[in-house]
Amino acid sequence: MQPLRPRVAKRAVHGVLLLDKPLGLSSNDALQKAKRLYRAEKAGHTGTLDPLATGLLPLCFGAATKFSQVSLDADKRYLATLKLGITTSTADAEGEVLQRRTVNVSTAQMQAACERFSGEIDQIPPMHSALKRDGKPLYEYARAGVDVERAARRVTIHRIAVVSGKGDEWTLDIRCSKGTYIRTLAEDIGEALGCGAHLIALRRTGSGPLTLEQAHTLDELAAMSEDQRDAALLAADTLLADWPQVRLDHEDAARFLSGVRRRLRLPDAPNIRVYGPEPLAFLGSGHIAGGELISTRLLSPVEVQGLIAASESTT
Repeated sequence: MQPLRPRVAKRAVHGVLLLDKPLGLSSNDALQKAKRLYRAEKAGHTGTLDPLATGLLPLCFGAATKFSQVSLDADKRYLATLKLGITTSTADAEGEVLQRRTVNVSTAQMQAACERFSGEIDQIPPMHSALKRDGKPLYEYARAGVDVERAARRVTIHRIAVVSGKGDEWTLDIRCSKGTYIRTLAEDIGEALGCGAHLIALRRTGSGPLTLEQAHTLDELAAMSEDQRDAALLAADTLLADWPQVRLDHEDAARFLSGVRRRLRLPDAPNIRVYGPEPLAFLGSGHIAGGELISTRLLSPVEVQGLIAASESTT
């Protein structure tokens, strides 16, 4: 009989970790590894990144989990490497080869093909995706050999730039809206070129205003002390950094946290981040309509105190 592992005491952790997810690990597996390193009571990710993809995966701890949807809805940026001349059953390197064609593509031809997909386009979600139908992911149907009818989705491709390329391998810098299937885009670009293509590498480099520059790998985090890991966390309001802010005095802050609307001489705004008095405590998000500040997502008093304590420990 194996000895029981000692139970690790969990703790309240608040903030955003920019993780550089490794190849082959699911987003949830990466989250659980980071959560264990931090001994965090509560954590969540901001949208899945396929196991075959690497790069930026923002993780939210504690109070920050209430605002994960902001990052989920944000535009994304990727470096995608395409293999021309070969189409596969999954539109990536894991699928079986369906067709091989000759490749003779110039940089100008590649850029012209990419420009055909700029702007708003309709994409049909691939069968090998996590999108659910009747409570079951599409990839489970695909593995069973069942093809399910999927409705097209409108996405926006803000920009596609050719980073490098020669012969049958090309790397593209793609800026797009949430929900864009890069594998499908790669496949469509290949068809536009007349030779077919599939995705062989994908790296997320940006999510909204967040980039890989401040991201850490799991190995780097494991080598840190607990204090160093805590210092690697960004503030809980990082995901809202590009929203306008409102500061309230003690009385109004208390009322805001109670869900009471406050009259303000400010123009209407759909998204506002709200703070209390110094020490500047993040209270939550709201919006302004008809001269009233209305709460959207509120932090609890315990969470507010946790943010203040975390701020004081890093100063």
